[in-house]
Amino acid sequence: MGHPRPHEYDVVVLGLGVIGSAAAYWSAKRGARVLGLEQFELGHARGSSHDRSRIIRLSYFTPAYVQMAKEAYRAWASLESDAGEQLIVKTGGLDIGPRGSPVRMSERISSLRACGVAFEELDAAEIRKRWPCWRVGDEVHGLFQADAGIVAAERATDALRRVAVAFGATLLDLTPVTSLRASAGEIEIEAGGYRYSAGRLIVAAGAWTNAALAHFGRSLSIEVTKEQVIYFVPRDPAAFTLGEFPLWIWQDEPSFYGFPIFGETKAVKITQDSAGKTVDPQTRGFEEDAGITTRVKGFLERYLPAALGPVDLVKSCLYARTPDRDFVIDALPGHPNVCVAVGDGHAFKFGSLIGRILSDGTIEGCDLTAFKITRPDLSRLDTGEHDERPAADR
Repeated sequence: MGHPRPHEYDVVVLGLGVIGSAAAYWSAKRGARVLGLEQFELGHARGSSHDRSRIIRLSYFTPAYVQMAKEAYRAWASLESDAGEQLIVKTGGLDIGPRGSPVRMSERISSLRACGVAFEELDAAEIRKRWPCWRVGDEVHGLFQADAGIVAAERATDALRRVAVAFGATLLDLTPVTSLRASAGEIEIEAGGYRYSAGRLIVAAGAWTNAALAHFGRSLSIEVTKEQVIYFVPRDPAAFTLGEFPLWIWQDEPSFYGFPIFGETKAVKITQDSAGKTVDPQTRGFEEDAGITTRVKGFLERYLPAALGPVDLVKSCLYARTPDRDFVIDALPGHPNVCVAVGDGHAFKFGSLIGRILSDGTIEGCDLTAFKITRPDLSRLDTGEHDERPAADR
């Protein structure tokens, strides 16, 4: 695509992972003139939005997240209709863990009840009966929620961008931003050797969020970690097929999660949640984290041995983690036309919804109070306090 002239856009979106692509899609769908900028190639594997699958579920620890998850299903359905493509496959979801865990199952149960979501409480005997692969003792319990499933991650992000372009958006990859400046009610952008301006800027840059906010003299308390998923060829593949086995989350410390066989693979995807080490997103490597692999294998050997076959594939991604593990979805203080979204490593399921919210601020039943940029846990959003990490990490 050719480079348009400046002062031509209503919205510029910085970062074209799932949230940025969704913001471009919803903004263009609503008639805005949209420019999306991605510093790497579209669909790259350096950030948080690649790979085949992500969990989508209603089971969360607060009613606010459950309500958002309900809206997330509707937001994805809008994209599926526009794209003419199924992107969500329901598998059912099992939350499972020991009764004495500090990760209390009761919080999820009460949140689901408060939001009128149907679910089943299961004891260990029922879990073993339904899915004999689980080797769990009577100290384990769980809940099953039938609407949980899988978002086809790379296909979904690609569909967001494809439909955004169909609605008139201009999306440019390999176009790093070199300057952002607020001027006379507009945002002036220099990127890829060209100058642009827009009435609104949406920052959806994931691990590179603070690099963007530095242009406004701001930063957020974000820790960037390199996470890892592992694909195992199960010893009993038939037991892990779609329709036979649900996606699952082991609710304990540490936490593990996994998927049934999905897509063009004969492997199950399993890992430890939030186990990665702090990295600089510009220089981090892609090598295997042997510690994560060892812990995942140890968990499977104890509780789910039928899944522990040969390793087929190891992949890494980045989390941009906030101190309280809640999202950021808010305007930048002092700049009401600059919106910021940070997903904290569990936002893919909400991606289309967050893009919808960013596109025009319509929350439609969602409570965003916990996601304010001015909350105490993000108090390092200031004009003078900075840590000693490399500039690219901030």
